Amino acid sequence: MSEDVRWRIARRAALELRPGDVVNLGVGIPTLVADCLPPGLTVFLHTENGMLGVGPSPAPGSEDPYLINAGKQPVTELPGASYFHSADSFAMIRGGHIDVAILGALQVDERGRVANWAVPGRSVLGVGGAMDLLTGARRVIVTMTHTGPGGEPKLVPECTYPITSVRPVDVVVTDLAVFRWVNREGLVLTEVAPGVTVDDVRARTAARFRVAQEIQPWQEVPGVA
Repeated sequence: MSEDVRWRIARRAALELRPGDVVNLGVGIPTLVADCLPPGLTVFLHTENGMLGVGPSPAPGSEDPYLINAGKQPVTELPGASYFHSADSFAMIRGGHIDVAILGALQVDERGRVANWAVPGRSVLGVGGAMDLLTGARRVIVTMTHTGPGGEPKLVPECTYPITSVRPVDVVVTDLAVFRWVNREGLVLTEVAPGVTVDDVRARTAARFRVAQEIQPWQEVPGVA
């Protein structure tokens, strides 16, 4: 996956945020969203290891080894940032105080369920806070490439990897398209990326989905990366 693709997905996902949102960013593409926020938008970035008020990535050479997110990546702090025990951080998540969680995923299925913590037979990182975030966050946005390294669809009829939660995702942003989860309808395609057609999306998607009556033009935060 090229860096450009990762940034395109992050720039689009950033537009889903609203003023005042408390937002948790997962590892990988979601982390990039901290550097893609629309100018003038005030949100409060939260991390499971105990910080609220995370800023953009530090400039190379200015990293503080004591200032990291839950993925052990260096971060910055904004004025008014606060620190707390990780137990309190998870209490915020489980207590419903996180407005938005932006997560990566290995698969999303027709029921909107996310698999993002284990691949059978392979050694990958554990579930981390994703299970709590999928259950506790008010909105969940998944950012991922549309297909895997071998071209296999990641939007599938049913997850073949262990699911993280039965709670359906709200929005899926890939490098090809944006889908929204609608109760009793399932996945609805609402946007396609520049140069991508609905047929292109169909050819690379195993899950059933409905096409919105009006496909919206792709939008993303300009001028970042």
